[in-house]
Amino acid sequence: MNTPASAAIHTDNPAPRVLARYRRWQAALNGGHPGLSVDIAGFRRYRGDWIGAVVTPWFIHLLLLPGGGELWRELPVEQTLRVGFPAGDLDLISERSDDADLPASFFVPILAPVDELADQDAALRTAMDALHLLFEPPAAAPTPPNPEPQPVDRRGFFRRLAGRG
Repeated sequence: MNTPASAAIHTDNPAPRVLARYRRWQAALNGGHPGLSVDIAGFRRYRGDWIGAVVTPWFIHLLLLPGGGELWRELPVEQTLRVGFPAGDLDLISERSDDADLPASFFVPILAPVDELADQDAALRTAMDALHLLFEPPAAAPTPPNPEPQPVDRRGFFRRLAGRG
């Protein structure tokens, strides 16, 4: 795999490029959930870069893409980038591709495998719920004086997504 010197900045919503890349990937692979196909959920700007979700027959991932903002960093493959969201901090994993539509991104798995999802609508709801939770501050609880800030870890974020935390 080639590692580009710098990632292409997406000045426009990258959803069509993400969709094209993962549809090519789906066409080249077999298996996965027979009721799911590649789809995109809710790409939006956050602090100048792009955050959204991709649904595939194998997984649902949140993606961070470069938009010329303050979040994006050039990191080696599989290195993590901690990003602060209203729900708390989340570690995203760097990935690279030879694909011209999406040469670099950061991702965090939301669900893999996706076998338990009933259909495409359920997969898209799961992806949209994850995005919604990411931008929703945690419920306020009584705090002692001078509290230490507590980042939300990945496990805590996904417990909230599942309604258990």
